[in-house]
Amino acid sequence: MKKYSLILSFLVIVGITAWRFYDLMPQTDSFTGKFSVENTLNHIKRISKKPHFVGSDAHKEVEEYIISELEKLGLKTETQEGYTTGDWGNLSKAKNIIAKIKGTENGKALVLMSHYDSSPHSSLGASDDAVGVGVILEGVRTFLADNKQPKNDIIILFTDAEELGLNGAQLFVDKHQLKKDIGLILNFEARGSGGPSYMLIETNGGNKNMIESFAEANPQFPVANSLAYSIYKMLPNDTDLTVFRENANIDGFNFAFIDDHYDYHTVRDSFENVDRNTLRHQISYLIPLLNFYADYDLSKIKSEVDYIYFDVPVFNFVYYPFSWIIPMLAIAIALFLIIIIIGFKRAKLNVRGVLKGFAAFILSLALAGIIGYFSWTTLLKIYPQYQDILHGFTYNGHFYIAGFTALSFGICFFIYARFKKVETQNLIIAPIFFWIIICAAIATYLKGASFFIIPLFGALGALYMLLHQKNKKPQLLFLIILCIPAIWILAPLIQMFPVGLGLKVLVGSCILSVLLFGLLLPIFGLYPNKKSYAYLGFLIALLFLISAHFQAEFSKENPHPTSLVYILDADTNTAKWATYNNVLDPWTSQYVKTKDSITDKNSNFSSKYGTGFTHIATAPIKNIPIPAIEILKDTVIGNKREVTICITPHRNVNRLEITTDSTPLFGCKINGISLTDNYLKNRDSRLLTHYISNNDYSELNLVFKANDKPVLTFYEASNDLLEHPLFSIPPRPKNAIPMPFVLNDAILIKKTIKL
Repeated sequence: MKKYSLILSFLVIVGITAWRFYDLMPQTDSFTGKFSVENTLNHIKRISKKPHFVGSDAHKEVEEYIISELEKLGLKTETQEGYTTGDWGNLSKAKNIIAKIKGTENGKALVLMSHYDSSPHSSLGASDDAVGVGVILEGVRTFLADNKQPKNDIIILFTDAEELGLNGAQLFVDKHQLKKDIGLILNFEARGSGGPSYMLIETNGGNKNMIESFAEANPQFPVANSLAYSIYKMLPNDTDLTVFRENANIDGFNFAFIDDHYDYHTVRDSFENVDRNTLRHQISYLIPLLNFYADYDLSKIKSEVDYIYFDVPVFNFVYYPFSWIIPMLAIAIALFLIIIIIGFKRAKLNVRGVLKGFAAFILSLALAGIIGYFSWTTLLKIYPQYQDILHGFTYNGHFYIAGFTALSFGICFFIYARFKKVETQNLIIAPIFFWIIICAAIATYLKGASFFIIPLFGALGALYMLLHQKNKKPQLLFLIILCIPAIWILAPLIQMFPVGLGLKVLVGSCILSVLLFGLLLPIFGLYPNKKSYAYLGFLIALLFLISAHFQAEFSKENPHPTSLVYILDADTNTAKWATYNNVLDPWTSQYVKTKDSITDKNSNFSSKYGTGFTHIATAPIKNIPIPAIEILKDTVIGNKREVTICITPHRNVNRLEITTDSTPLFGCKINGISLTDNYLKNRDSRLLTHYISNNDYSELNLVFKANDKPVLTFYEASNDLLEHPLFSIPPRPKNAIPMPFVLNDAILIKKTIKL
């Protein structure tokens, strides 16, 4: 086989892989009709001018802006306001914005949903979720401008307080009469500022009718697979759509982009950082799905049958029933056995060569897996500042994914170069055997990933071709075609897992790279100069890791997430500075030093990922007004005691958190809203958090055993440390931003009482 044809085959494989990633999202504004990307961008820019979390002045401004835009479209708009706690023990006063386009028939309604609040306290909320709001507003304008008369009612629902615990969605499900009319929800979300938008289904039953109708609507760039669907159903989910599914049995689609995760919930979630191709991707979902489901019989959306599904170029969206899983597996096993028998009969396979193939593949898996397993912990030791990026995905994260993927392929080429005398067909047996084991396990434990059998069939076809050739070399073109499914299906997953779950799962990328290499062995096994390709892989890995190194330090473009909290303990009349930073910058070092580190990093104050303080230092006592804590009611009936406590702030505050000792509680209400028995039974020491609007009081009602004496600790926080007149905290340097997911830039007062 000519040397140049083998080099060309390698370049073709690289090109097919690049095309796969390029084809995930629209690259141009190819929308037909009157949809305006410029209008959408204007909405996003207007909404994301300032942090607009619940209780902030900007939150009211965003609310008024959205209402005015809906009214410009001629839609009658209403708001729904009330306290809810959701399932997270977070109380807030949510204010949903609702409008409706009346349908011509009396079927179930379609809901277009997104939330309009941003995360406390510094996030500008451009991607999360001004993009969703802007896309829906412009989509509705376009729909109405075309003078379309939908058969179904179309409800536009902009929920509030999603960031605090899905509170607005809970309020709607609990108290709004339109809930009973809903047949399907399209929910637009984000957990980053870029990358493809993944379609994720929420249903209590099967997905058959949802998948068939989605395919019929024909969005041009679907990014979806039933592996993500199966994993999603097993995990505790946290989108507004989850509330509708769990509490009202309403099905829906989430469309969420998750890349550039380091921008999530930070000041970097800005208009400037919104990826324009990602925005186009959200639009490419909304337009066809709105037009299709506006007239679809949504009473038929439910099913008890599940489908396997995945996206690929050319075919766009492929699906088939779960009932095909076992037959397809059985066919693959039968074909494998038949091909092996044929191979040994024709003396194309031999035991010695097959065993060497197993040795090469197992050694590749083990070495790449070990390197991947220790990759993140090693990186944290070399670059301890990465610990301060609580997202788990660094600014240079894609360099690490590319670097360790290239390293894994280099390892495979290097190891297989040691077995160059073994014919290719003998080398392929091991990866096919491993893939059959994987597919068998998947068929039992993770059915949604059963589309992995498709590349396996391609590998079986390639193996047969290699065995079928007599004295001539196999046709590379046909081998490449048979290997395309492996590239199209597995290559995006190599990137998706660390993007979605953090760089701690780089080991998954390394192992998947080896498994993909195994499926490409029908081509790679023919290369006589595998060691050269190994060195190329090592060189590419080195270049990416060097590039990552030079971007490891924080800068204005890649700022350091920093934190500072002032804690006033009203019980002991002492004060402390505290930070969540593992690596102190000059700004935080003004208040805490490295020597002030603490061994117990658990904080009584809650955070998204259970992050605790890392450094605490003594601070001057400031005259901060403490809250008034008044017992309004204390009665004993039988063997139960009921106590009502009112906590009134004496300063402008944003948040009140209450913790308790281990005393069992039979009941708890906060501002008239009951916490569920299940929540009270399974909670930790945190009882609840009240995200305060308009400096409202908090009225707490507790029921417990009459002879118990529970201890309550109140943490009252305000996000005004940098602006408070009693402090002179300088602004952060340009290479730093407020750390997300934790209490930050805050004045915290701690007060304990024993009942």
